Amino acid sequence: MFGNLYFAMKKIGVGLGLLTIAGSYSYAQQWENVGSVQPISAAGTSHNNLVVDNSGNYFISYYDASVTKGSVQKFNGTSWSYAGGSAGITSGIALYNSLSVDGSGNIYYTNQGTGLEVRQFNGTAWSQLLSATTSTVNYHASAVSPSNVLFTFGTNNSGTVQRYVNGAWEQVGNTGFSSGASFAEMVIGTNNKVYTCNVASGVRVYENTTTATTSDNWVLTGGSIVDASSSGESYTSDIAIDANNNLYVAYVSNSANSRKVNVKKFDGTSWVQLGNAYFSSGGVQHVAIAVTSAGEPYVVASRWENDDLLRNTVYKLDNATQIWGTLGGNFLSDGQATYNDLAIDKVNNYLVLAYTDGGLKVKRISLGNASQLCNNTDPGTNIGDLGCVTFTYKGQPVTYTTVRGSDGKIWLQQNLGSAQVATAQADADSYGDLFQWGRWDDGHQARNSSIINAPSTNNPSALAGVNSFIIGSSASSWWGGNASSDQWTANNASAVNPAIGADPCKAIGQGWKMPSQADWTSAINAASISNPTSAFNSKLKLPAGGYRGSTDGGFTYVGQRGYFWSSDVANTGGKYLYVGTTIANASSGAPRGQGASVRCVKDFTGLSTSDIKLNTLGIYPNPTNGILYIKADSAIENVNVMNIVGQKINVRFSNDQIDMQGLPKGIYIVELKLKNGQTFSKKISKN
Repeated sequence: MFGNLYFAMKKIGVGLGLLTIAGSYSYAQQWENVGSVQPISAAGTSHNNLVVDNSGNYFISYYDASVTKGSVQKFNGTSWSYAGGSAGITSGIALYNSLSVDGSGNIYYTNQGTGLEVRQFNGTAWSQLLSATTSTVNYHASAVSPSNVLFTFGTNNSGTVQRYVNGAWEQVGNTGFSSGASFAEMVIGTNNKVYTCNVASGVRVYENTTTATTSDNWVLTGGSIVDASSSGESYTSDIAIDANNNLYVAYVSNSANSRKVNVKKFDGTSWVQLGNAYFSSGGVQHVAIAVTSAGEPYVVASRWENDDLLRNTVYKLDNATQIWGTLGGNFLSDGQATYNDLAIDKVNNYLVLAYTDGGLKVKRISLGNASQLCNNTDPGTNIGDLGCVTFTYKGQPVTYTTVRGSDGKIWLQQNLGSAQVATAQADADSYGDLFQWGRWDDGHQARNSSIINAPSTNNPSALAGVNSFIIGSSASSWWGGNASSDQWTANNASAVNPAIGADPCKAIGQGWKMPSQADWTSAINAASISNPTSAFNSKLKLPAGGYRGSTDGGFTYVGQRGYFWSSDVANTGGKYLYVGTTIANASSGAPRGQGASVRCVKDFTGLSTSDIKLNTLGIYPNPTNGILYIKADSAIENVNVMNIVGQKINVRFSNDQIDMQGLPKGIYIVELKLKNGQTFSKKISKN
């Protein structure tokens, strides 16, 4: 209810004071279970692999002892379920497995089986692809390139990398380069370089290009091993990459360094120590690393010495001191934690941890959601000034960066559905969703949404409950009538009619709308946008998200060209900004069934004085796990929290946040009094 908070708010001054809980108070972030049932598996697990797609869905693969096969589960924001509907998708034991996701939301699962088996999940069902090799493979890894090509790295022929192109596997570089590929890991950068990581007489990272042929040999990154390391079943290493293509490797040091965890970073020339060396309090096993797009690394490791019983700990690097410290407590697991894995949820800004402890458990911890820092202030008047806005998208509160464009208008600096502002032309996390012209935020825009044929009543008034991408020929695809009087301007889904679709930008708040052809023309002229490179380099940071075809739902030019809808109609359906190799054209037209990016602009001309001064306030999320965010366009004079029987509860209130983390589960009443005299109360459920 309170996700759509449209207006600038004043910061709460120090003079307002703090409400505190008696005794000491800890500001430490807390881990929470992902899903209401833990463990999420039916029995023991091993070789857990965790990935998060661009929509914030979690996928985890593992060897499932309950069925003695490999299983994959998905967390959709509420609950876990088996991807594809059932456990055990492999034909055999599949102890070793790997999981990866492409920019379109397809999940790839590889497993030890008849050679290296490969399966693809399209959001509904699994399909088995050609095996990467029929040779025996244990350790292996997979990753997807910026152009959505699947790569595998396995132990066959003492280390082989392959890519899947047009239904066939191609060898990438020479074989045998990695001396066996024990504890194989792999990442691919936006620079179109493939990096493998394995343990063989030390931690080794090799690199090649995504287009390499068999004659392009793999080379050691930095010209040497990363460091001496321990080798054994549980002495793992792991590699991660940030948005600027910096590499990070976590590993178990050798016996001379007490088998403690260590992290090194590749600075473009050589491997350098990151933070204090060998920083765990004792020897460790089951190491994993994840890094944010901005280059903030996190490491998990399980202690095995003394009586620590393999309990795991997550570490974070303090940027100021360059010292590694624990995140959320010294030990996270209740018992022995094996097969740790970490991933970054960029959509919701969580660090996610998976491990085996009597079964598969998944926890997460907030990395400080951007919405905590956003006061919904518009950018300043200078070109390139930044602001932010919080609104509800796909049923969740999100915070997006806004920017003053070269045309002087205020724009979102990221596409609807994106996890971040683009860091490169081919930054998959910035592509966002692909809308059909005239449709709103109903789920169809997700890159992994299902496809259906057009409804019999083929216009916006027939879309209630429809969340699939509509396909068909030009005559039968979505809203194929192409009437020049049709509009994409309705305020919400309930306001549509056969000639007017709902504008998804309206959900952001007052003044926000789909850009018109004139808006796009002004923007590209002012910024001298003429190709994908200049589009990304502009203040709008436009990425090359490609488009989704209207006939079959397939994807084209992802990472190469940009397609951005406008609200204007065309003879072919709808008009859009096309950013091609040598052109930027705001008058291009395409069938309304085509899926294209949506970038919103703010129009002040339609706002009245009363609109601008309207007092808006709210508290969210509800239910809450402990932190409530207050949005108000007037300073807050007082905050009261009471339990269900009317007793006042002492809580901490600071920086537009009410901290209820220490309170028992239950129902509470939160009362706000603003300095403008307005009062507000809300019933809140504390999980």
